[in-house]
Amino acid sequence: MGLIVTEIKNKVGIITLNSEKTLNSLSLEMIEELKVVLDDWKTSYEVNCIFLQGAGEKAFCAGGDVRKLYDAIIAQRSIDDTEVPQDCFDFFSKEYKLDYSVHTYPKPVIVWGHGIVMGGGIGLMVGASHRIVTERSKLAMPEITIGLYPDVGGTWFLNKMPSAYGFYLGLTGARLDGADCKFLGLADYYIESSSKETILKDLLQTEWNGSYHKTVSDILENISKDIIIPESQASAHQSFIQQFEGLKSLEEFREIIINQEDKDDWINNGLESFEAGSPSSAHIIFRQLKEGKTLSLEEVFQSELNLSCQCCIHPDFAEGVRALLVDKDRSPKWHPATLDEITEEWIDSYFYELKIENEKLIMEN
Repeated sequence: MGLIVTEIKNKVGIITLNSEKTLNSLSLEMIEELKVVLDDWKTSYEVNCIFLQGAGEKAFCAGGDVRKLYDAIIAQRSIDDTEVPQDCFDFFSKEYKLDYSVHTYPKPVIVWGHGIVMGGGIGLMVGASHRIVTERSKLAMPEITIGLYPDVGGTWFLNKMPSAYGFYLGLTGARLDGADCKFLGLADYYIESSSKETILKDLLQTEWNGSYHKTVSDILENISKDIIIPESQASAHQSFIQQFEGLKSLEEFREIIINQEDKDDWINNGLESFEAGSPSSAHIIFRQLKEGKTLSLEEVFQSELNLSCQCCIHPDFAEGVRALLVDKDRSPKWHPATLDEITEEWIDSYFYELKIENEKLIMEN
């Protein structure tokens, strides 16, 4: 069995991310295989619709395989620490091309966002035409905790959220459930996980007349129409989130969240992640979301490729992965160590445009 498993039934192309042990985390090989299949099916008369899922019940996709990126960074540092490791460039550039192709895909793409969906998993899910969450969906963009930032189009989709939710989620890595995703526009349908077989059965029995997108929408609307969605914690904290609208600085964000009087678990968890996360990440996330508001989708991925490559030659990304996944001591030594130590010049250095010798990231429709 390969890293992805594919089959076609009644013009439905079913793709399964097949790495259950790693919670279907995306490796470079998986990304490459997935892109080949999507490109092939884009013009195939055999496929009218795509159903993308993860193997097992625990996760759709828990993110990218950052452990491999760590190994590449450490190896590169012993040669020349100013150069972006080739493996990192390949991973990010190919991942973003894959994400962009999902966003712009001409046929319906259904993503079964069941279980854990983080980082790169959200990158795949958010661009799909029909995004499904269940009662067991758990989504987050917790990159601040490993010295990175919400990439895979985060500049795009976090800025599309209501109020200041995008800023809050980016800076705290707050966990979301299915109800939250529906409220925030990260998902189109909330469906009980027990209905998965019904969805597939209906797709496999449908007659593909007229619009493929409408056919899929009708099936999913019918299955989800009577479901009562639980209360969203994100929605319940609307007045709290509204305080962050129109923020001028990261310091303002910190003041508001620290001085919030009636903190509950949801707010405390966010505060904890923000304070434990990389100070450099907090600053680059703030700037990324502020400056990226007006970018096109293609410009978003281009700017994120540059920023991700910069993270590979700045200290905190490798240190965050070391602390979480390598030594597992959960005690990252951030550099600089505190928010106050960070200068404007240091943040500028993350956004400095790299001259990448290899091919420029060219998006394909």
